[in-house]
Amino acid sequence: MRDVLYLEEIEQAEALLKPQRVEVLRQLAEPRTCSEVAERLGQTPQRVYYHVKRLVEAGLVDLVSERKVRGINEGSYQAGARAYWLSPRLVGRIGLRRARDELSLGYLLDLMEEVQADIAGLDRAAPELPSIGVSGEIRVRPEDRQRFLDDLQSTLRELFTRYGGAEGDAFKLAVACYPVHPQDLKEEHDD
Repeated sequence: MRDVLYLEEIEQAEALLKPQRVEVLRQLAEPRTCSEVAERLGQTPQRVYYHVKRLVEAGLVDLVSERKVRGINEGSYQAGARAYWLSPRLVGRIGLRRARDELSLGYLLDLMEEVQADIAGLDRAAPELPSIGVSGEIRVRPEDRQRFLDDLQSTLRELFTRYGGAEGDAFKLAVACYPVHPQDLKEEHDD
């Protein structure tokens, strides 16, 4: 079972739109038969099988074993992942111009989508997964804003130049700088 399954197909997202399927998926965190899941959820095995079949078709659940019970094949199923991430592409961005300007919101959304897809594709079972995540808040006066952005870009260019050789392990670096939402500032002052 993978830690994260990144959903990029609309059929996968649609399979999760029914709350009953999400409950079935939760029960399949461990390998179980449809009868076992039905008993735990107080439903009929046929109803659970219907949902499991749709989840298997969407690639969200795997058949892990099969055995004959009273002449009928009974499958044991397990969720394909511990968590499911929905690609922002499936949700869409109605009316938002996808400008590639580094200072645009469209570029930032594209960057976050790319980071999400990259992280979901990592093999979290690997013995060594060197990575770092840093988050913080910086306060910049309006008159210093451009100088701050210039300094940030300059620092990053220096890192890319210093470590941008053709040898060694490849790492991707993504930096996002965006204004704090006014509601977040209000909550911070209320604490």
